Amino acid sequence: MTKHNEWNLDNSYQRLPGIFYSRVSPVAVKAPILIKLNESLAKELGLDIEELKKEPDIFAGNQLPEGSVPIAQAYAGHQFANFTMLGDGRAVLLGEQITPEGRRVDIQLKGSGRTPYSRGGDGRAALGPMLREYIMSEAMHGLNIPTNRSLAVATTGESVQREIDFPGAIVTRVASSHIRVGTFQFARQWGGTVDDLRALADYTIDRHFPDIKEDDNPYLSLLKEVSKRQAALIAKWQLVGFIHGVMNTDNMAISGETIDYGPCAFMNSYDKSTVFSSIDVQGRYAYGNQPDIGGWNLARFAESILILINEDEQKALPLAKEVIEEYVQLYDQNYLNGIRKKLGIVKEKEDDTVLIRRLLDLMEQHKADFTNTFRALTLDQFDDNIRLFQSKAFKEWYQQWQDRLDEQNESKEQVQQLMRTHNPSIIPRNHRVEEAIEAAVSEADYQVMDQLLSVLSNPYAYTADQEPYTIEPPDSDDNYQTFCGT
Repeated sequence: MTKHNEWNLDNSYQRLPGIFYSRVSPVAVKAPILIKLNESLAKELGLDIEELKKEPDIFAGNQLPEGSVPIAQAYAGHQFANFTMLGDGRAVLLGEQITPEGRRVDIQLKGSGRTPYSRGGDGRAALGPMLREYIMSEAMHGLNIPTNRSLAVATTGESVQREIDFPGAIVTRVASSHIRVGTFQFARQWGGTVDDLRALADYTIDRHFPDIKEDDNPYLSLLKEVSKRQAALIAKWQLVGFIHGVMNTDNMAISGETIDYGPCAFMNSYDKSTVFSSIDVQGRYAYGNQPDIGGWNLARFAESILILINEDEQKALPLAKEVIEEYVQLYDQNYLNGIRKKLGIVKEKEDDTVLIRRLLDLMEQHKADFTNTFRALTLDQFDDNIRLFQSKAFKEWYQQWQDRLDEQNESKEQVQQLMRTHNPSIIPRNHRVEEAIEAAVSEADYQVMDQLLSVLSNPYAYTADQEPYTIEPPDSDDNYQTFCGT
C-alpha cells in the first residue's frame, strides 16, 4: 500500500448493498511507464504532482493509493436497444477522492484487467483508445461541457491482442460518479428487493441532488433532475457537433456528465445523419438522433424507478410520462437558447426558429463545415471559396440575420463577444486526433498530442496558434470510422 498524504480517498459506494459491486484488485502489469499526467487536474484534486510522477505503479494498478478499496461496479444496459447484464469489465474504481474544496469524485482505472463482469474479455485496453479518451475528454472540458476527465495514461509494457497486437495502456479517469441509467436498470431487474433499488436512489440523491431530499416525492424529483441534466448535456453536444457514438443506457451518467469515450468524434460537414462509430451500422446514434435517444434513455430510467415514485406503478406512470414529455421541451429550450447565442441573439423572438432552421438547411445543402461556419459568422469573415458563402440564398439569409441583430440594443462588439464565447474556434478534428495518436503509438512522440491538448484547453480563445487547427481535413470524413477499443 503506497502512502501519499495527498490522497484523501473514501469508499462510500461500498456502503450500498453488495449486489452493486464486486471487490476486485487491478491486475498487475509488467513494466508501467507514466506517459501522460494531467497536472492541472491533479492540482484540483489536491495531489502532489512531483510525487505522482514517481509513482507509475499507481496509475497502472500495481500499487494502490492510501485508502483505496478497489471494486468493479455492476450495472445493466440497453446496448443498441438490446437489454443485457453488464458491469465494469475492464475498469476498477479505486475510491472517491475528496478534493480540498470538498468535492467527491471517482478515481477509476480503465484497462486494468479482468473483473467478474468481463464476459470473456481480457479487461485490457490499447494505448490508442486510451489516448483518444484523454484527448476527447479534455477537449470537452475545454468546451465547458460536463464530462469525466483524464488524470493520467500509463503504458503497461505488455501487448493487447485485438485484430493485431497493440501496446497496452491504462487511463485514470475522474468523474462525479459512475452511476448510470444502467445501474438503476440492474437494480430493478436483478436487485434482491425494492429496498436495494431505494438504497441506490437514496445514495444518488445524497451524492448528486441533496437539495431534493426533503421533497414530498424525492424519487419523482430525482427523475426531474436527471431529465434537466440530460436535456442540457445533449443540447451542448449538438451545439458543437459532438457525436457520442454509443448512447447505450449503460453509457449515460445520472450526474449529467459525458462518460465512456469510445467511438466518439466531432462532425465536420453539417449532416444530421453523420455516424462515425464502426458498430452503429443502422445509424441509431447518428448526430440528429441524439436528442431523441436521450429521451428514450430517460424513459428507461423512469421505468426503473416507477415503484419508488409510487408503489402502485399505474399511479406512478402518468407522473413519469409528464417528466418525459417535459424533457423534449427542456431540450428544445436549451438548444434554441444556445444557438441564439451562437448567432449573437440576446432576446428570444418566436420566428428565430425560422432563421435558425434556414441556416442549418443551407449548411446541410452545401455540406458546410459546422464549426467553421459559425466561426466565420463570429469573425464576420467569409472565404469566397466556400460554396455556402458564394450562394445567393446565404447572402439573403445573412441580410435577414443582420436585420435581426439590428433590432437589439447591443453593439457589434457585444454581439461578437457573445458569439466568441459560444462558438469554439477549434474542435478536436478527427484527422488531428488521429495524427496525435499515430505519432504517440508508432513513434512514442507525444509532442503532437501535447500541442493539440494545449490549443484545445481554451477553444474559445481565437488565438494565432489555433489557426492551423481550424483547417478542415484534406480528404472527406465521409468514410471515417471510430472504434470502441474492446
